[in-house]
Amino acid sequence: MTLDLVLQGPGITHAHADELAARLGAKSTDHVAPHAYRLRGIEARAIGERGAPARAEVAAWCDERRIDHAWVTPGRRFAELGLLAMDMDSTLITIECIDELGDMAGVKARVAAITERAMRGELDYPASLRERVALLEGLDADVLRRVYEERLRLTPGAEALIAQCKANGVRLLLVSGGFTYFTDRLRDRLGIDYTISNTLELADGRLTGRLVGEIIDADAKAAMFLRTAAALGLERSRTVAIGDGANDLKMMSQAGLSVAYRAKPVVRAQADCALNWSPLDAVLNLFER
Repeated sequence: MTLDLVLQGPGITHAHADELAARLGAKSTDHVAPHAYRLRGIEARAIGERGAPARAEVAAWCDERRIDHAWVTPGRRFAELGLLAMDMDSTLITIECIDELGDMAGVKARVAAITERAMRGELDYPASLRERVALLEGLDADVLRRVYEERLRLTPGAEALIAQCKANGVRLLLVSGGFTYFTDRLRDRLGIDYTISNTLELADGRLTGRLVGEIIDADAKAAMFLRTAAALGLERSRTVAIGDGANDLKMMSQAGLSVAYRAKPVVRAQADCALNWSPLDAVLNLFER
């Protein structure tokens, strides 16, 4: 059995690819994108043999050079996928919306600290979300518009990835522990097929500090992912899930390929691969095109 090794990152060079290809005994090296290489035909049994670098050594070599790497099965094509699911905050977009709302309430440091611990898996997600939302009580609902218009930015590479999904008939699912105000607008703006997220309660034009309905946590994300894949009649191998926080892990574990994007250590450790330095459309390079 052979594997391919995908190497990518803004600072990668031909020399980097050639050096690792020689060490691993790759049969060939393809320059598949401006900042990406695929080392082909690496014997799986040789990766940990005496005298050859083990996976951990490859990972350390890449991390030292700020290169993302992924061991992939040869021949998997992006066009054969049926579903790509991704988280919203700090994945599809560059911000945590609730932290920015907290900033407008004058409590960003408190909200952000809770968010960070929740994303690392140190806090119960539903309880941490209720605690953060409670800190927003009394905010004028117009702050939602301001965050969307003034602070929300798409992650580099997001539009290119979405464009390729559309070109290849891959359905898009946006799963978020964030808020419908933002997921609904991103759905309409980007043409996303399915969304699931939390709903903030409003009264008299202000946030009440409470949520409406079921909280979208790790279990709800995974359930939505599985329902969508089943409705589309997809085998697991035709699905991808991308996330950054601990509440994405259950969903990611159900996908044919899980990608940790700018993720917390607990997520990087459990995902099939991690993108720490490359843009979001680097996901495309994990597949043949």
